[in-house]
Amino acid sequence: MDKRKVIHAYRSGYISIQECAQIIGLDSRQIPGLMSGMPAADEKAGKRKIPVTGATS
Repeated sequence: MDKRKVIHAYRSGYISIQECAQIIGLDSRQIPGLMSGMPAADEKAGKRKIPVTGATS
């Protein structure tokens, strides 16, 4: 399985950090260090997340 897809699934909240580490084959303590060198998919595409606000009256 593609490690980038596994990390994306973790960042999206579909899997836990323990599941991510198990799929990749690392210890869960190594995952934050691995991800610090990888841009998020939104950052790589040049997109920014814009918070959704409620309508004001």
